[in-house]
Amino acid sequence: MTHHIVIGAGLAGAAAAYSLTARGEDVTVVERHTPANQRGSSHGSARIFRYAYPDRLYTELVVRSRSLWDALEATADTELVTRTGAIDHGDARHVAQLVEIFEAVGVEHEILDATRAAVRWPQFTFGTEVLWHPDAGVIDAQTTVETMLDLARATGRARVLTDWTVAEVARRSASGFRVISAMGETIEGDRVIVAAGGWLPDLLGDLGFPTGFREALPRFEVRQEQAFHMPYRDTGEDGRPATAWPTFIHKSGEMFTYGLPGGRDAGFAGQKAGFAGQKIAQFNGGRVIGSALDQDGQITEEMRARMVDYAKQHLPGLVPEPYAETTCLFTNTPDEDFVIDEVDGLVIVSACSGHGAKFAPLLGEFAADLATGAGDIPERFRVGARRD
Repeated sequence: MTHHIVIGAGLAGAAAAYSLTARGEDVTVVERHTPANQRGSSHGSARIFRYAYPDRLYTELVVRSRSLWDALEATADTELVTRTGAIDHGDARHVAQLVEIFEAVGVEHEILDATRAAVRWPQFTFGTEVLWHPDAGVIDAQTTVETMLDLARATGRARVLTDWTVAEVARRSASGFRVISAMGETIEGDRVIVAAGGWLPDLLGDLGFPTGFREALPRFEVRQEQAFHMPYRDTGEDGRPATAWPTFIHKSGEMFTYGLPGGRDAGFAGQKAGFAGQKIAQFNGGRVIGSALDQDGQITEEMRARMVDYAKQHLPGLVPEPYAETTCLFTNTPDEDFVIDEVDGLVIVSACSGHGAKFAPLLGEFAADLATGAGDIPERFRVGARRD
């Protein structure tokens, strides 16, 4: 049986391990810290699951991913995506284009003018029509990672090594690979799947990719994003908001803001039942860093003031005073497309640009398909098809 080595135990790496073991393959996952740790992009309980893309391919892939989420939840008997619905608005959100794709793909939705939307969601201020799609929700990223790894290990075909920093991937003289840690430990396998997230730019030269393939990769830009948790203005005794909060995307001019119920993130222990407030952030508003190694977890006064001002103007249902602040990593490509490809037994999975979480189980299928030669992926995700 083929032995696969997966580098990275975030959402993509855990999904790859889960998909491979479900096919009867053997897997070793190596993680430089711990699965879904705070230094990566897959920690916490609050990531948006949505269908709204101004690109039909991605909406179609969300539909495929949704069925895999349903199957994963049924297998684990665990809720991983909490259904909240989602709203999209703003003069730069191109709602008409989103609606056209929804109608073509078959995603349930509704269009409301600003007045009707304000009646339904008085906690928001709207200046344009609003797109509502009810099957959107919030992903518990940490629980998803832990669930997929637990299911992989339960097959008896997977092991997870933590505090294991990859220093080099070398080809064996015969076939397959030897992965070497910073401490000199080695693991040998037939295939390697790289799902290193924000550490990818720092690792690229040590992963054994052929020179031509590596040079053809797009530029990976890592940003340290900043998110702010603000309390709901009206709550019941149990801490639940008086009005149900959907996730949202608001795009107006150059300002691209998103928000979602904050779950148990950022000071959950001090909040009632995990319903304390909304997590809001400016998309790609954080500073650019070289790789995950360069993050410092610092919040800037400028971004704090910007998001407080945004809440005052657009979110009357929140108290515009953060009760918690946090950072996370976005790993971007210039065109915001994913990079998923295989060359000579090496698979790269970089679900980039801050929108990969919702595709997690599908990313695992793509990785397993490439590693086993059993399937294919969208051509535009391959390195040779890049537009930049």
